[in-house]
Amino acid sequence: MTDLFGDSAAPALALARKWRPRAFADLKGQEHVVQALSNALTQGRLHHAYLLTGTRGVGKTTLARILAKCLNCETGVTNAPCGVCSSCTQIDAGRFVDLLELDAASNTGVDNMREVLDNAQYAPTVGRYKVYIIDEVHMLSKPAFNSMLKTLEEPPAHVKFILATTDPQKIPVTVLSRCLQFNLKPMPPALVAQHLGEVLAQENVVAEPAALSLLARAAAGSMRDALSLTDQAIAYGGGTVEAVAVEAMLGTVRRDYLFDLLDALAAQDGDMLLDHARQLAERGIAFDAALQDLGTLLTQLALMLHAPNAVETTADAERMQGAAAQLDVETVQLYYQIALNGRRDLPYAPDEFSGFCMTLLRMLAFASGSAPADRPAPVRAAPASRAEPAQRTAAPVSPPATPQASPAHVPAAAAAAGIATPAPDAPAAPALVAREPASCAAWDWLAVVAALRLGGMAKMLADHCELVSQADDAVTLRVGEAHKHLLDRAYQDKLIAALRDKYGATLSVTIEIGAAAEQTPQQVRTRIKDARQAEAVAAIESDPFVRELVDQFGGQIDASSIQPLVS
Repeated sequence: MTDLFGDSAAPALALARKWRPRAFADLKGQEHVVQALSNALTQGRLHHAYLLTGTRGVGKTTLARILAKCLNCETGVTNAPCGVCSSCTQIDAGRFVDLLELDAASNTGVDNMREVLDNAQYAPTVGRYKVYIIDEVHMLSKPAFNSMLKTLEEPPAHVKFILATTDPQKIPVTVLSRCLQFNLKPMPPALVAQHLGEVLAQENVVAEPAALSLLARAAAGSMRDALSLTDQAIAYGGGTVEAVAVEAMLGTVRRDYLFDLLDALAAQDGDMLLDHARQLAERGIAFDAALQDLGTLLTQLALMLHAPNAVETTADAERMQGAAAQLDVETVQLYYQIALNGRRDLPYAPDEFSGFCMTLLRMLAFASGSAPADRPAPVRAAPASRAEPAQRTAAPVSPPATPQASPAHVPAAAAAAGIATPAPDAPAAPALVAREPASCAAWDWLAVVAALRLGGMAKMLADHCELVSQADDAVTLRVGEAHKHLLDRAYQDKLIAALRDKYGATLSVTIEIGAAAEQTPQQVRTRIKDARQAEAVAAIESDPFVRELVDQFGGQIDASSIQPLVS
């Protein structure tokens, strides 16, 4: 009878033990430490004390054991121990007499340390060096640290100390100064998933890539935790590792559910949003984990919008592009901050479900432009003495959603910014109709860009284009010299494809580089924002009540703290 790991008569080893690296070449993700130690071993520049730091499960103890083999291999001091000699095999089995591993968490006292140091003066029994591996060294007491200082500074030539800790801040500087310190990095999820795939291929276990990605993210940088979770996933899935089973085991949220939440937020559909929240509750999803995963997704969306080359290609790239096209950079940042605060406040909510729902509703309430176009904006009551300033501050200033928007919705800030607006009685003109360049370069192009389904760098390119001319099916756009780096062929193709999708396949689009544009959507929005801010500051500064407070108490108005109201 056999099992996944061989003959069932022999006890199966946990994956973390079975696949523990035996040489530097097998160690994943710590190339910077491996290179330094390999060069030191090759050149014979050995130090008497090494300190390995890093979070749990990144390979500190494993690296210490490999270094012990390098020092005591019967082939000589080498960066590639043979692995078959008596010293190597005994170190791997934990039976090498000249290798002493001490758990400082269990041996914290000065007496334990003195016993170790008294034994250090004697020559090695069978090996070339006596190697002392002290794990979690920060747990030693202060007297224990003091007792080892002299030995650490001037140890016998045959003694090597390898200290390991997850918290180097608790180690006295007198000890740190006597050691060579190497910081082991947390494993990136992509590397962990790749390694898990290689391990499971050797174990003949079928695994879905999506499941491996979930396990890698759950491990939080620890390869040992990843292998332990994989052991659990194999048992949970009955010999296979599938994404659905791993999600149920970890209590994590499928990315599809998170994208559904973002779609509901983008559509400003509160009913749909709460319905998705109820579905998560029915599936037994942990809401703390849901907000954490939502924060991770929003981080990736922000990267896609600001630095698309930094985003790794994933299986849900198409949905990522769709979400990025629906949300602007400011909204993504707002949702991210609300998700963080919601997760922090979750323990104080009446229950986790209501706390999660309130976090989602907060995103719905505070997102810019959240009020539907057909719903009248709420009227904010103001004290009689401050009615006029309050009205001026709360004036809506968002640009109209379409070129046919009523002049009543055009903000006062637009006029202050020097942006042309249509006359009250003028008939609405369709977008992309031949007209004088001076009149077509402002509102029409701003509305066109807002209506296009673009995201990432293609959206940024559109935001920094100025409409130069339009006649029949020919459109000319101009990009200023400062933004000509956006004229990548791929970004141009996406912009042109979006315009043709909206206005017809025969549309001819020319994009040129010229003098700095003055009516790009980005510049228009910036002028509106600045004008809106100026109006808000002026309203506060002229408010009689505020002026009275300033005069009576000798106060000052902090203009940077003033935010305009948007209805």
